[in-house]
Amino acid sequence: MCLAIPAKIEDIQEGVANCRIGNSETFIKVSLMLMDGEVQPGDYLIVHAGFAIRKLDEQEALETLQILRDMVEVQSGEKAGF
Repeated sequence: MCLAIPAKIEDIQEGVANCRIGNSETFIKVSLMLMDGEVQPGDYLIVHAGFAIRKLDEQEALETLQILRDMVEVQSGEKAGF
């Protein structure tokens, strides 16, 4: 199963966003080449396989991250690290 994950843009350089996953110190490089609209630091994206699929509003991103955290915690019995 493949999952797309919400990520928050920290900065953008040459069509690539440096994004943070949740509250972690994990950052990923995300290609913006598939995005139709403009994005800026502070925006949330839904990311799959290194590509931004679409922009999310903050509430949707935070709710989705919480669902993913809950899934990790139920499966592993440990607190999610993001």
